[in-house]
Amino acid sequence: MAKILIVDDEEHIRMLYQVELEDEGYEVVTAADGKDLVGRIEREKPDLVVLDIKMAGYNGLDLLQEVRNRFYDLPVILCSAYDSFRRDIKSIAADFYVVKSSDLTQLKRTIARALESVGHTKT
Repeated sequence: MAKILIVDDEEHIRMLYQVELEDEGYEVVTAADGKDLVGRIEREKPDLVVLDIKMAGYNGLDLLQEVRNRFYDLPVILCSAYDSFRRDIKSIAADFYVVKSSDLTQLKRTIARALESVGHTKT
């Protein structure tokens, strides 16, 4: 079973993603912010990270760079309510991008693709 780490400062988003993704058969862990994200990844050993870009006190693109420096092959999906972040040069380090929506179809497809790209399936 693939383990997914959701990093988002909005509790309702974390809860929605967790419930929906657990229903899809994934193991899900969550983080409310980017504090010690690298340490959290070392402890939890997720197969994939879903990372919010705009969090109170944290820049997801800067966190992405920290993750890439330590875990180059770990798939990261950037999530944002806007797609303007794609113009930021730091965003090229992400594997995939998803614009936030209450319909999680796109996120679920992207997670499946990201895991397939590293040879991992959810079961």
